[in-house]
Amino acid sequence: MKTFDTLSDFLLYLEKNGELKRISSEVDTNLETTEISIRALKENKSAILFENPLNSKFPIAMNMYSSERRIELAFQKHPSEIGEELIKFLENIIPPKLDFIFSQKNILKRFLSTKPKKVLNGVSQEIISSPKLSDLPIQKCWPFDGGKFITYGQVFTYDVETKKRNVGLYRMQVYDDATTGMHWQIQKGGGFHFHKAQILQKKFPIAVALGTDPATLLATISALPEGIDEIMFAGFLRNSKVAMTKAKSIPIEVPANAEFILEGIVPLNETKLEGDFGDHFGHYSSASYFPIFKIQKITHRRNAIYPGIVVGKPPMEDKFLGNASQQILSPLIKLIHKEISSMWAYYEAGFHNLLVVAISERYQKEAMKAALGIMGTDQLSLTKCIITVSENCDVKNFNAVLNEIKNNFTPHFDFVMIPKVPLDTLDFSSYKMNLGSKMIIDATRKIISNKEKLIHEKLSINEIKSFDNRIFDANFVEETLLILKVKSQVPKTYEESILLIENKSDGKELLEKILNSKRFEFAKIIALVSEDVDIYDRESYIWGIFTRFDCERDILFSEQKMIGISPIYNGTMGIDATWKVGYPKPLIMQDEIIKKVGNKWNQLWK
Repeated sequence: MKTFDTLSDFLLYLEKNGELKRISSEVDTNLETTEISIRALKENKSAILFENPLNSKFPIAMNMYSSERRIELAFQKHPSEIGEELIKFLENIIPPKLDFIFSQKNILKRFLSTKPKKVLNGVSQEIISSPKLSDLPIQKCWPFDGGKFITYGQVFTYDVETKKRNVGLYRMQVYDDATTGMHWQIQKGGGFHFHKAQILQKKFPIAVALGTDPATLLATISALPEGIDEIMFAGFLRNSKVAMTKAKSIPIEVPANAEFILEGIVPLNETKLEGDFGDHFGHYSSASYFPIFKIQKITHRRNAIYPGIVVGKPPMEDKFLGNASQQILSPLIKLIHKEISSMWAYYEAGFHNLLVVAISERYQKEAMKAALGIMGTDQLSLTKCIITVSENCDVKNFNAVLNEIKNNFTPHFDFVMIPKVPLDTLDFSSYKMNLGSKMIIDATRKIISNKEKLIHEKLSINEIKSFDNRIFDANFVEETLLILKVKSQVPKTYEESILLIENKSDGKELLEKILNSKRFEFAKIIALVSEDVDIYDRESYIWGIFTRFDCERDILFSEQKMIGISPIYNGTMGIDATWKVGYPKPLIMQDEIIKKVGNKWNQLWK
């Protein structure tokens, strides 16, 4: 099995397999690399090594993991195979069975590889210098970003008491040559370590690795249970120990084989305005105050390569990394919840916004118990919408999930809304950072049907459009989800996004009108979306629906009332997923950048 010690090793392997394109012409990391990388991903082109980024001493590699083939090249097998090996091994060693353990030599070797290897020096320390971030090809990804951001920074923190390590991927806005932001979102291990350091008033040294081997990167972005060491998990994925060495200016260990290491301190009581930043929900996350990182030393290997990534409206490179991570880790949920047969977080919705869980129910409403349990489990607790289905439903097939909703979802018995709870920091739909609401739709097959299924006459597309002149188009998916494209104030061009939009969205008023009409009873769910959503493209409409509504405020039912303090829902479920005034701008590239890249596109790939 091929093992990569460095990012450079992996890039050479990609090139050998026809999966890397060297671009020698000068390219600007201010917006231009974003447009090139996104267009290359959409056209299924190879990874890119920009050898001469403008005003930089180092090349920048992008789209390294933006295809399923490159993911398999990185790990030498499909991620789901690794996940199945892992769960099979763990299930058979609890309780331990020596004959099984010794019969599984390959997986046993993986577990023995988890302990890191300590070395005196590493290639990441071949060059030691004072901090000068302006030498690096750091990107400004989107027009309204607050500045340049390090987007692939693997942040190494250590608990100030226990010395346990955490590695997380957090964006870092560049303020000057020696200072960046440290965007510790809610429910992040590095943020927990920092919080403890603040309470104990202890210095907080950290290191940031830029450019590690594929396994260390995937371990960094994986939603591991709190307290599980990402470097040990990387050793398992690599099937060989990860080399670690002492940092040069701070008392912690750092990866010996990274391209760059940034060493420094996070002051305990100093924050700075960070953002805006174009994020993976397809919108800008708003500026807010976060801790800062003061860099003391930068070390790097000779001929180092800087890693870059762009996030934005899906699909982006994080689609492939996120899918690989959940293919490896999602089987482990069976160790905690025996009733779960499979689950899948949808990259189209930014992963945290939509999770489908297949349940093998042993008693009534065990699916709801499992969903509530997931909503209290580590990073899964940030999930906004959980849909439960029966075990033989393909959780990755959204149409199959809709079919289960059509046949098995009765709002009064099967819908739960949970208001005023923690939510992903990047979720803007509630207008309150880190807070919002969640919902559960139970679409598992019931032993006893809750309600007689009624047949309603469907409206034609023309009849739907004629109902209200604000409705542009309609798509009825799997005879369950009626998606209505409606007039909205959402900016559709870069020029429109510059303008201040003051008109109030009337999506909710239109939704109420629709739900009050008996003519729409044929639809189980009706979702109103804005004009920038392609209602015939699955990626687009899942993104357009699930990133743009707050459960508590934007969901209505055609029948709803209160009995005591209990809400009663029935009939058609409506979702106002239109873009609303107060939401951050959607990500739109400048026309001049699109034109600039278009004019030289063919030349870049010669």
